[in-house]
Amino acid sequence: MVVKIEIVGGPNGTTIRLVGRLSMEHLPLLIAKIDAAQDLIILEMDEVTLVDTDVVRFLIDCQTRGIQLRGCSAYIREWIAREQKSGT
Repeated sequence: MVVKIEIVGGPNGTTIRLVGRLSMEHLPLLIAKIDAAQDLIILEMDEVTLVDTDVVRFLIDCQTRGIQLRGCSAYIREWIAREQKSGT
């Protein structure tokens, strides 16, 4: 699985653009990029094609921390909602 992570700084915060398949093995790098940002963080996900359960749980945690998820596909949003409802 391959993911591309692009960082775009701007006046409204830092956008982290994700492209491709995002799995648990990519989370340490993504966490490092998030931790390096000093302002509002937006995860731009309109080109994410596949995620796993660990990523969905990570995204839930991101939302809890105030990180915006932009451009999530319907299946990812639905999966997030189901995980939140189940309390896992």
